Amino acid sequence: MIINDKEFGEVIVRKSPLARGVRFSVSTSGRLAMSVPKYTSDFLAKRFLNSNREIIRNKLPLKDPSEQKARDYQKKVLMKKAREYLPYRLEYYATLYGYSYDKCRLTHANTRWGSCSSNRTISLNIGLMKVPEVLRDYVILHELAHLNHMDHSKAFWSEVGKHDKNYKLHEKRLKMFNPGV
Repeated sequence: MIINDKEFGEVIVRKSPLARGVRFSVSTSGRLAMSVPKYTSDFLAKRFLNSNREIIRNKLPLKDPSEQKARDYQKKVLMKKAREYLPYRLEYYATLYGYSYDKCRLTHANTRWGSCSSNRTISLNIGLMKVPEVLRDYVILHELAHLNHMDHSKAFWSEVGKHDKNYKLHEKRLKMFNPGV
C-alpha cells in the first residue's frame, strides 16, 4: 500500500505476517517505508504515521519527497544499464577464471555492492554502473572468489589477488562511492 502524505510524499506500507510492531525505515528510493503487522488496517497505519511525525523527522535521513520521481527515473536508467552490462561481465570473468555460479541477481541495496550466497547466486548492485569500470570488475572478481571461500580469510584474499593485483587499492577507492542511488 502507498500513503500519499503532504510532508513525506509517498510512504510505502508493507504488511508482513512476521512483523510484531510498526517499524519505520528509508527505502532505496529515499521514500519513508513502514513495516506493519499483516492485520493492520489502512486507517491504523495512517494514524500511526501521523502520531510519529516528530520521531520520523528527527531520526530518519529522509530525502526530499519532491525528488522521488527523479530518483525513480535514475534507478530505472541504472537498472537498464546494469541488465545490459553486469551479467555479461560476470559471465566473462567466470569463464575466464573457471568459476561456476547458478544465478546472477541485480539488486539495489543501500549498503552492499554485491554478495554471493551459498546457493551459488551472485547479486550485484545496479549502483556499480556509477563507478569506474575497474572498480566494477573488482566487485565481480570479489564475489566470484566467494564461490570458493565464503569468508574473508587469507585464502579468499589470495584468490582475489590472483585475478586483481591492485585489489587493495580498488577496495579503498570503492569506499569513496555509495551503493545506494
